[in-house]
Amino acid sequence: MQFWRTQVRLQVVLNYSIVLILCITEMIITLINIIEQLAPRLQHFHTQPELGCNGHIELCNRSFSNITQIASHDSAFVGILPMDNQNLEITHQLGSGVRFLQAQTHLDGLGQLSLCHTDCGMKDSGTVQDFLVTITNWLDKHPQEVVTLLLTNGDYTNLSHFSEAFTASRASEYAYIPLPTHNTSILSSWPTLNQLIASGKRLVTFLDSGASPSVPYILNEFDYFWETPFDTTDPTFPQCTISRPGKLHAYPDVAAERMIIMNHFLDTEVLGMDLPDRRDARKTNAVSGVGSLGAQARLCGEVHGRAPVGLLVDYVDQGEGIRAQDLLNGF
Repeated sequence: MQFWRTQVRLQVVLNYSIVLILCITEMIITLINIIEQLAPRLQHFHTQPELGCNGHIELCNRSFSNITQIASHDSAFVGILPMDNQNLEITHQLGSGVRFLQAQTHLDGLGQLSLCHTDCGMKDSGTVQDFLVTITNWLDKHPQEVVTLLLTNGDYTNLSHFSEAFTASRASEYAYIPLPTHNTSILSSWPTLNQLIASGKRLVTFLDSGASPSVPYILNEFDYFWETPFDTTDPTFPQCTISRPGKLHAYPDVAAERMIIMNHFLDTEVLGMDLPDRRDARKTNAVSGVGSLGAQARLCGEVHGRAPVGLLVDYVDQGEGIRAQDLLNGF
């Protein structure tokens, strides 16, 4: 019995040691990146001017489904730990020009709908309600901007938890509800940015699981989108194939009327775990080059005849995400 207890203690110590080593390694990499990238970030990263619609007059008369947006993957997981996906807080992401936020949701130990990484014991970035308050307050101050929100429902939580958070945060006041003229089977039936702004419904929200007409402003993601494979560890990103929903590839005519989310965040394997690849983020989020954001987006255009609507990336402040977005929009 004493020997078994000793083994357990040693295993616990070993597990904590591995986590500590990972954290120290990630902090060292982050410090190196800060030193290497301070000058480029000061030169190229700045608050985007607010002109027209989402920064460009030319976008005002284009439909929502005909605009490419850089999208922040796991937008709420901010920090320097190995599991963190972003460097900037939500308000700063929006201020930099990001208009598409993705976030994971789970129920925490108190039964609150929260932003948790896989589970709330690993990373808990606060409640969905507080997250929505941040977005709502930003929309209050920026009347010409349309924000897209994609939430994942990791615990298959009842939709009432989401609607309560939207109501309490006032996000429901900005939430877009499709009009009768909006046909989910016709890509071009989406309203223009100008129309969304004029209506005051400037928050377009999707949920990957559990959406229902009972809450009409939370849209079922896969009625409107399909996604490329995610958790990629191949830095060349050699494909633009349909991953989710799983059987959609058998119905190309249906797929052609759905928007594309291109998952372009790179993972690296460390001690059997897939972690965000922070060190190569500038290369991954570049405009050109093998495995770049721009290269995979162009591949999608060649294969499917149109650019993705969402370019989902880690570390939106690294590389040239906004520039890649603008080039794909014709600027």
